[in-house]
Amino acid sequence: MRTKKTDSEWRTILSPEQFRVCREGGTERPFSGPLNNETRAGIYHCVCCQAPLFSSDDKFDSGSGWPSFTQTINKNAVAEFSDNSLGMQRVEVRCARCDAHLGHVFPDGPAPTGLRYCINSVAMNFKPD
Repeated sequence: MRTKKTDSEWRTILSPEQFRVCREGGTERPFSGPLNNETRAGIYHCVCCQAPLFSSDDKFDSGSGWPSFTQTINKNAVAEFSDNSLGMQRVEVRCARCDAHLGHVFPDGPAPTGLRYCINSVAMNFKPD
């Protein structure tokens, strides 16, 4: 089920930084997010709608400064969109349930997928097992 709210409603739920990243397509500074160094087992959820997005089983240290994953928790967790902003060709990743901007996916990750989902820490909540 899709989650839709007005910007005013999102502002009451999210911190200013979460709103800037998730609703306005911003990016947090590298190495600034608390989930970048999270190593416990658990599930990463969308900060806006709490949809499960990624498993700690698929997290790896990419050295990029943002939490990175080789795959999503299931094929319907995120939606991907072409992003040609900032003079680059990238693939934007959004929450499939609420359309929150999460980050980008790149084809330079490790096996088995070769993908690197580079996700803003403030766009997620972590729930340990």
